[in-house]
Amino acid sequence: MFVATLLTNPATPVLEGALVESLRNACGGGAARWLNPGVAAEFDLAALPAHRWDLWADLQALGIDLCFQPAMGRRKAMLLADMDSTMIQQECIDELADMAGVGAHVAAITARAMNGELEFEAALIERVGLLRGLPESVIDRVLDQRITLMPGGRHLIATMKAHGGHAALVSGGFTAFTARISATLGFDEHRANTLLAEGGTLTGEVARPILGKQAKVDALQQITARLGITPAEVIAVGDGANDLGMLHLAGAGVALHAKPSVAAQCDLRINHGDLSALLYLQGYAAADFAAV
Repeated sequence: MFVATLLTNPATPVLEGALVESLRNACGGGAARWLNPGVAAEFDLAALPAHRWDLWADLQALGIDLCFQPAMGRRKAMLLADMDSTMIQQECIDELADMAGVGAHVAAITARAMNGELEFEAALIERVGLLRGLPESVIDRVLDQRITLMPGGRHLIATMKAHGGHAALVSGGFTAFTARISATLGFDEHRANTLLAEGGTLTGEVARPILGKQAKVDALQQITARLGITPAEVIAVGDGANDLGMLHLAGAGVALHAKPSVAAQCDLRINHGDLSALLYLQGYAAADFAAV
C-alpha cells in the first residue's frame, strides 16, 4: 500500500476538496483524509500511478506539492535536518560575507556549491577565506538581526519529540550558528564546522576535518546506531547537493525548497509547503501538532 499526500503553503491554503477528489479518482485511491483543511490531505492507493510525475507537474503550477510513499513505517523515530535554507531561511556564510563586503561573490559560490556544480569542501574553504579579518562579534549580530526560522520548524520538532522522536541538526555551516538554532528549536544535538578565530577576529580558516556530504551520512549512521534504530526510521530534510547522501540513506528523504538538481534526485519534494509538511507526510494531522 502507498499513501499520496497533497500539500500547500499554510500561509496561502489553496487545496480544494474537488481537486483532491479528482486526483483520488484519477489514481484509483481510497477515501480522502483531511489533515488540515485547505492545506493538507491524503489518501491510500494500492499501486503508484505510472503518470505520477505528470500529475506532480500539473499540481506544481497550482502551488500544490504531491508526494507518494509506502504506507508502512512512514511515521519516523528520528529527524535529521540541514540548517541553512532548511531550518532557517538564510545561508549563514552569505550573511557573514555580506558583513565583510563580499556578499555577492560568496553567495554566487554558495549557490553553485549547493547545486552540485562545485566540490563542497573546496568551495567552503574558499568562502571562509574571504571572511578573514572579520570581527568574531559579527556572528551574534547576524544571528540577532538577519537569521529567521523556517516556518513550521518548531511544530515539526516539538511534535516528533512528543511522540518519542529524536532530532539532530547536521550542517555544513558553523557551530556558532547551529548551537543557537539547535537550542532555539529544541534539537537534541547538533554537528557543524568550526570557524577559527584569534583575538576576537576570524582567521579565514575552518577546523578540520570539514563536515560535508559524507559527514552527514556518517552522522545518520552513527546516531541511529547509538539510538538502536535503523536509517529506515529516519526522516531527513535538506536543500543542497551536500544533503543528497543523507536524503538517499534515510527512510524518507525530503528535498525542501531544494536546488533543481537536488530535487530531481529525490522522490519527496516540497516546493510550496513549509517544515510542517514533514509532519503531514508522516500522517500527523494539524490537530496532532504539539503546542509551541
